[in-house]
Amino acid sequence: MADFPTTARVVIIGGGAVGASSLYHLAKAGWTDCVLLEKNELTAGSTWHAAGNIPTFSTSWSIMNMQRYSTELYRRLGAEVDYPMNYNVTGSVRLAHSAERMREFERAAGMGRYQGMDIEMMGVSDFKDRYPFMETHDLAGGLYDPYDGDMDPSQLTQALAKGARDMGAQIFRFTPAIGVRRENGEWIVETDKGEIRAEYVVNAAGYYAQKVGEWFKPYGGRTVPMMVMSHQYLLTDEIPEIAEYTKANGKLPLLRDVDTSYYLRQEKHGLNLGPYERNCKAHWVTPDDPFPEDFSFQLYPDDLERLEWYIEDAMARVPLLGQTGINKVINGPIPYAPDGLPLLGPMPGVPNAFEACVFTFGIAQAGGAGKVLAEWITEGYTEWDMWAVDPRRYTDYTDADYCIQKGMETYGHEYAMHFPRHEWPAGRDKKLSPVHDRVKELGGVMGAYNGWERANWFAKDGDDTSLDATHTWGRSGPWEQRVREECEAVRDHCGVLDLPGFSRFAIYGDGAAEFLRGYCTGALPKIGRMNLIYVADARGRIVTEMSCIRTGEDEFSLITAATAQWHDRDLLVNAAPDGVTIKDITTTRDTLIVTGPKSREILKPLTDADLSTGWLTHQSATCAGKKCHLIRVSFAGELGWEIHAVNDDMPVIYEAIIKAGAKPFGMYALDSLRVEKGYRTWKGDLSSDYTLLEGGLDRFVRLDKPQDFTGKTALQNEMQQGRKKAFVTLLVDADDCDAPYMSTIWHDGQVVGETTSGAWGYRIDASVALGMVRVDLAVPDTKLEVEIYGKRYDAIVQADQPLWDPENERLRA
Repeated sequence: MADFPTTARVVIIGGGAVGASSLYHLAKAGWTDCVLLEKNELTAGSTWHAAGNIPTFSTSWSIMNMQRYSTELYRRLGAEVDYPMNYNVTGSVRLAHSAERMREFERAAGMGRYQGMDIEMMGVSDFKDRYPFMETHDLAGGLYDPYDGDMDPSQLTQALAKGARDMGAQIFRFTPAIGVRRENGEWIVETDKGEIRAEYVVNAAGYYAQKVGEWFKPYGGRTVPMMVMSHQYLLTDEIPEIAEYTKANGKLPLLRDVDTSYYLRQEKHGLNLGPYERNCKAHWVTPDDPFPEDFSFQLYPDDLERLEWYIEDAMARVPLLGQTGINKVINGPIPYAPDGLPLLGPMPGVPNAFEACVFTFGIAQAGGAGKVLAEWITEGYTEWDMWAVDPRRYTDYTDADYCIQKGMETYGHEYAMHFPRHEWPAGRDKKLSPVHDRVKELGGVMGAYNGWERANWFAKDGDDTSLDATHTWGRSGPWEQRVREECEAVRDHCGVLDLPGFSRFAIYGDGAAEFLRGYCTGALPKIGRMNLIYVADARGRIVTEMSCIRTGEDEFSLITAATAQWHDRDLLVNAAPDGVTIKDITTTRDTLIVTGPKSREILKPLTDADLSTGWLTHQSATCAGKKCHLIRVSFAGELGWEIHAVNDDMPVIYEAIIKAGAKPFGMYALDSLRVEKGYRTWKGDLSSDYTLLEGGLDRFVRLDKPQDFTGKTALQNEMQQGRKKAFVTLLVDADDCDAPYMSTIWHDGQVVGETTSGAWGYRIDASVALGMVRVDLAVPDTKLEVEIYGKRYDAIVQADQPLWDPENERLRA
């Protein structure tokens, strides 16, 4: 083809709603030299058969941002690109059968109001006004979202495609990409019409994303963590009562019975019923159901038997549904990541490659996804912190078994409440500590952290460790007394926590120190010392936090959060100059936290280490006769050490420490202990929504050092002009629940900030929240309110120091 391009700045593989939105937003950003390739016609994958529902509701801050932006874009898109669009903003009613569900709704409504949306809580008496055809006898209440609606997915995709073309971007239909290769720092995208040389490539291939992902394996890639579910919805014949209602009032709002697990939407003058059934079905996962070469514009055979219970329940809720016939059944493939959220952002391990795929709610999220992806590519960062969808949130534990188990679990519980102490049971035990069996034997009730099993708390005989016991938003449960005991043991004696999965990187080679000095915002430790270092983006916002242990002039170990493994690996590898080696040694070692006022006494007979060295020192030693590295630091805020050893040696060390009298404690206790000290967690308190100065990390920023680290100019400007927000510790007069992430903070009837984490402090016996507030309110003793599940509680700003051991005397003892 004479007009087929040989070069492009970005090539997008996949022509569904998300691919088209990505192209549109790249063009809006001025990157018009971009190409989209689609193997068939636009929308041929999951887009064409999507139900087209467009909710804003979410309990994830970043997903809500993305979906809210989509609704804002879609309202103006038709006029903006001069393309007819049938976007019905009908609003939606969500039904709650329990007080627990109402609490979840209150939380989402609070987040929505903070984002500028007038989401309303509903009483049972309000339902008939919004939806007169509904039975309400067994309900507790509900939520009304006025911004919800539906749209024809093909119209949306074509409108985005037209807008992109009008700005100069190119779309090639019936042009399958057949491979990629890398030459001279550029991508070559291969098609049967020729090759395109590109700076960036985007995998937006929907349920083909895993197949496309395989092409990137020679360049550092991995198998895309996903599977494909069969989702059915059925369309009824016309219903006269609905036709009559529509003539007088317009379309009915969308109805979601989330406790039963279905949506019910008006379709023309009939209804569209779409259940998410527990007895769900995965496709293309067995030898007798192989992945097809081409499934464009195709559906699976109907399988209504497995929907029978849901259909009957929906007919009882809206009797009109049972008075009409089924007109059509749609049973099509929907891709699922293990947590049901898309893969959107940098492709792990692969330079200049991005993913915008595995969208379960692609129509609702396509607008926001295109915006986010364009920001990633053109600016290197996004307006909102998007860790919830970042492909690097998964690492090497996502084998096919895990993806299938989790995808089916997530689909079958699509509308489930995500209680703070609930651990989903599917796909577990993928990464085990060398002392895992012993931890379980001691009563460890486990949780998964980047695939690693860690004890959340330690149960005693008779304690209820069932999943049902975790179905509460409150802090009280079978764990509470045990967590209190664990915190008290750390406070009064000595605790030991097995902490597998810390992300670890060895950095060495000529120039390693110079590289790190210019990469982080602050100072490096001296040899034999350790400190925290931070990396900023160009806006001065927090990208990551690392513990930096210096063992030589140009030799360092960096330790970061378990979930940050692939994120931080890619940051370091992409930034490091030639001659500096970055080695990921995460899986070779385990860590124990040994902490409490008696920890020195516990360790002394077991180790040849010098236990008199000061805080933030480290040394090689032996413990229980095994080689280890001791670091004088404690995330619990007490006298203590981290013991790092190779996996094979850790069981002997752990057993010796237990026998010496240390009490095992878990992650719930550690969270309580660290909140009392004001210690931040990555992607909770430390996210790219905040600058380092807003995060109260001034002491880790050295604006006077000669190196021009990323974000230095922005931080200098912020230092001169002043922060917009400030980090605070709050004591909250809470009831039975502590403040969850992104609870709104109020002052004089206005929202002035948000919490970033919250927990009960068992050493100070009070509810603590960490958060961000308007800078003029970050003054000790300022009275604020924190909204927790719909109710506001008095809160008082504390002095800028730890609540427990404010002078750090215990820590430095």
